[in-house]
Amino acid sequence: MVVMDIVKLAIERILYPWMEKRKGNRIRANMRELQASEKLPPDSVDSLRIEKLTRLLHVCADKVPAFTDLKNRQDAIDSDPVGVLHSLPILTKALYMRNPDAYLAAGTNPDVLIKNRTGGSTSEPVTFYLDRHTVEYYEAARWRGLSWYGITPGSRSVMIWGNPLEMDQHQFWRFRMKERWLKNRIAFPAYSLKPEAMPSYLNTINRYRPEYFYGYSSALYTFATLMQKQGLKLKFIPKAVVSTSETLHDWQREQIAYVFGCPVVNEYGARDGGMIAYQCPQGSMHICVENIWLELVDEKTGKPVGNRETGVVLVTDLNNLVQPRLRYRVGDRATRSDAPCACGRDVPILGAIDGREDDMFLRVDGQYVHGHAFNHVARAIGVLEMFQIVQEAPERAILRIVPKAETTRAEITKFTADIQALLPGTAILTEEVTDIPSMPSGKFRYAIRRFPLP
Repeated sequence: MVVMDIVKLAIERILYPWMEKRKGNRIRANMRELQASEKLPPDSVDSLRIEKLTRLLHVCADKVPAFTDLKNRQDAIDSDPVGVLHSLPILTKALYMRNPDAYLAAGTNPDVLIKNRTGGSTSEPVTFYLDRHTVEYYEAARWRGLSWYGITPGSRSVMIWGNPLEMDQHQFWRFRMKERWLKNRIAFPAYSLKPEAMPSYLNTINRYRPEYFYGYSSALYTFATLMQKQGLKLKFIPKAVVSTSETLHDWQREQIAYVFGCPVVNEYGARDGGMIAYQCPQGSMHICVENIWLELVDEKTGKPVGNRETGVVLVTDLNNLVQPRLRYRVGDRATRSDAPCACGRDVPILGAIDGREDDMFLRVDGQYVHGHAFNHVARAIGVLEMFQIVQEAPERAILRIVPKAETTRAEITKFTADIQALLPGTAILTEEVTDIPSMPSGKFRYAIRRFPLP
């Protein structure tokens, strides 16, 4: 425990100051800026957002080929930037992926930018670029939200997360050392939770005594359920359990909170949309309005929905000037709420979020596999338009695939074999189809379990 406190001090008093002085890192400065904005009157925050939006639209008009139509609307951008933004068509992932380079600002060198990509519902990820300025605002928004629970950048944490599947043994060792000593966190594999290993997991956690836990909602729920069934308990009270990347259902929240004995916090973000909203201690999902322009629109008409109505989430990142995506559809649905929050933060809030869901799968040997594992395989191979795996029982599953026109039989065989390797002993029926329908909500799910976990 003492060693871990030293690591926290080293991160916050040595590592971060060094990054700020030598590399110009502004995560903590941005976080203080965001914390200060919580105390500003709404009009002042709106002025800041309008200023950022105006700057972004001018950059798009002057430098971004995809938005050349804005060149003749410079005066309108100055007089009514919101009206100009809302007049633009919705940008879907499919439309963006037709020509991603058209969204790069002129004079931008991708070699010096941060390349990122989504996972999501297809095997072909959405690839995009960010600069350090944008990423540091993403991180600042996360730490601002965590600060509401007394968590700081050096706080010890345990992640219930995915394995870095693509790493060799040496790379994996370096990854673990970096996580432990530069980020003060350790991880347990959401892709392969072993019930028989739970006592060992808990021994490590109780020695480590993290200030908070972080992970996929389904993985955190499974971890909590296994703890309860085996009578395993924490010997300390963490500050929070933070759920991310998936929809956090009430029944999951209740179970996690009961077992861990602390608040369960919902973090809502998208890799290609940034940090969108964070849950405060009073339970409200506060939108990160300083960083994004968020719209909720009707799926059919594209018109804004009213308060307490559900709409498609559109995000305009106000800080990304190197590859802007205006009115970008991230693939989720949410409800805006006009209710005030008892926490006193006069910041807009979201109601229900109908977001991403990835099921935990169960192998015949009792080991758990997180749904993200299948997407990692698909991304690594990259030979499919779409895929979906549905586990009907531990012994059987259906794998539906939509191959690309150029996909070879050998590539399909490789993909199915790698999927099978994640579920040894499960009979997987492979179906090649031309399309895979979305769920009734409009959300596509690539990993579905049809039976309850034991």
